[in-house]
This record gives sequence, C-alpha cells and structure tokens, in this order.
Amino acid sequence: MSIVRRGAAAFLVLVIAAASGCAKKDSITVGAVPDDYRTNHPIVLTEKEQTLDLPVGMLSYRMTPQQKVAVDGFMEHYGDSGNAIVTILVPAGSANGQAARRVSEDITHFLHARGVPRGHVQTLSYHAPTDQTAPVRITYPVVKAATGPCGRWPEDLLDTVENKHYANFGCSYQNNLAAQIANPMDLLGPRKTTPIDAENRDTAIGRYKTGQVADDFWVRSEVDY
Repeated sequence: MSIVRRGAAAFLVLVIAAASGCAKKDSITVGAVPDDYRTNHPIVLTEKEQTLDLPVGMLSYRMTPQQKVAVDGFMEHYGDSGNAIVTILVPAGSANGQAARRVSEDITHFLHARGVPRGHVQTLSYHAPTDQTAPVRITYPVVKAATGPCGRWPEDLLDTVENKHYANFGCSYQNNLAAQIANPMDLLGPRKTTPIDAENRDTAIGRYKTGQVADDFWVRSEVDY
C-alpha cells in the first residue's frame, strides 16, 4: 500500500511541475535585460556623401596635373557605390567663377574617361562671395558602415549596483570594426561562392595521397611545445 501512495505522490508532483511550466511568465520580470555592446552600439549601413574641394585659380582654364591626381584618388572607390550620380558644384558670382566653369567642363570629360557612365555626371552651381575664389566641389554618395557617436557618459561609472556595462562600453571597438569593413554590404549577408577549380583540386588531392608534399610543409605543420 505504501508503494501505491508513493507512486501517487510522485505522479502528483509531475502534474504540478508540468502545469507550472505551462504558466505564462512575464519576460520583463524574469528575462535578462540586454547588456551587449553590439546591441548598445549597433553597426548600421548609411549613405554618406564623399566630398572633394578643388581650388581653382582665376586664370585657370584646364585641370592641372595635381587636380587630376586628386580626382583620380577621390574616384578610386566610385564603383563600390553602384555608379551613383556624381555632382560637380561650380561657384557662381565668385572672382574665379568663369575659370571654375571651364575647369568643371574639363572635370566632366575626365570623369567619363575614368569610367563614370554618360548621364551620371551633373553640374550645378552654388552662390559664392564675389571677392573670393571658391573651389569646385565634387560629391557622390557611398554606402558606409558606421555606429553612433561615442563619448556618452549619462551615469556615474562607480554606480555598479546592477552589474552592467557602462553606456560607452564597446563604442570605440564597434567604430573601428565598421571603419575596417571593405564592403559594407557583407554585413547584410554572405557573398556568392566562386566556382572551384576542379582540375587544381584533383591535382592537389592526388599529390597529397601519394605523399608528394613539399618538405617545408611538414616542417611548418609541426608544433613544438
């Protein structure tokens, strides 16, 4: 009889445990509050303007070699933007206004020669003081990875009652990581894999099976502790 009672008691305990597991829980009360630097300082993709100001003399009528080098370096990563629209801003009303207009036409031809498609260069004007020489500005948008500004200290660092990271924790690391990403689109997903070189792979596997491996490979593969 005692065995039956113990079995019934054990069954009752299991039923209570199962019922308590199905009970609704308040995630705010029992869940952990996110305390991750990747959550506090997320890396996001934003579109930013790349800008280059070219000084133009009042007697200029063509691009100088120095200006060509500057524009060439400025447009080096233009293809990463998906052939966006390049805008040339020419000063209007300035002392070098006429010269800037002639140089801007030369810049347009120079950009087309460097691979910018036809119709992807627009020339606009901006107001400049009449007694000054204003630069010609070249801009185009690019997608960049970035985080929010660092340096937020909303609370006292000595207030560690909740044992959490301080607000600025991990911000500089996230900024440095975002600055080192060559292609920001890699954050959205992996790239398409390239096809394998089947012939080269078969040759390498065949040599490995027959022991035709360079001696320096075995030397570099061994680890001495």
